[in-house]
Amino acid sequence: MAVAANAAPPALLGLAIPAILVAVWEVLGQTGVVPQGILPAPSLVAATWWDWAFGARGMGFNPYLGTWAETVLFSTKRVFMGFLTAIVLGVPIGIMIGWNRLVAGAVDPLIQSLRPIPITAWLPFSIAVFGIRDAGAVFLISLGAFFPIVVNTTAGARDTPKNLIRAARMMGASERQLLLRVVLPNALPSIFTGMRLGLGIAWTAVIVAEIVAVKSGLGYVLWDAYYVGRMDVVIADMISIGLAGFISDRVLVAAGHRVLHWKQFGAR
Repeated sequence: MAVAANAAPPALLGLAIPAILVAVWEVLGQTGVVPQGILPAPSLVAATWWDWAFGARGMGFNPYLGTWAETVLFSTKRVFMGFLTAIVLGVPIGIMIGWNRLVAGAVDPLIQSLRPIPITAWLPFSIAVFGIRDAGAVFLISLGAFFPIVVNTTAGARDTPKNLIRAARMMGASERQLLLRVVLPNALPSIFTGMRLGLGIAWTAVIVAEIVAVKSGLGYVLWDAYYVGRMDVVIADMISIGLAGFISDRVLVAAGHRVLHWKQFGAR
């Protein structure tokens, strides 16, 4: 009971601050202090989101009616494909860089040279190679998520205690067994940290890609709504992006807790 009582105030505070901000925002919008055409009131945004999610498609001149679920699904599928590609590539490469000095000397300088290049700089290359298709968006998402995953995996592999390695070798472990049973488990907390960072970048990358490189998804709707002056749709879209990113992060944290049950993982 004492633990629950101590945990209640932070939880209430986490709800109270957004509620206060929304209330102030609503008052400013309804009183005209902030023009509705620039920053629509939350009530208008909520009504717009409802129509976007549950409106009857093809009714009237609103092209967004009833398309929310489909739009979110497009973006989620691209994020999943790109993020999974980044994990499949980033984790093994990071382990090898952290474990093998030869691989580190050959591969790490290239990764560190490419890492500072922003996702937006890769857009012309992506369009030239993949065209206006999903493959271009998946490429950009994979690229954005890859670097934090590989860097954190490398750090986790390098931090493997030397005593564990010596003990495993004394017991006759091969190099493959060392990697799979000692280095990889030790690196898992860092890998999950990199995955959380990479997932956040993946949601940023999908919006950038959908604004330019594809013609569907949350990023496409965001830019299209801005172009026609529908700021209520823009804000509803931004909130949808935030919620999708938050939910996917919570799923990843839950998976981390299950995998790393022997070690406290992530922020609560």
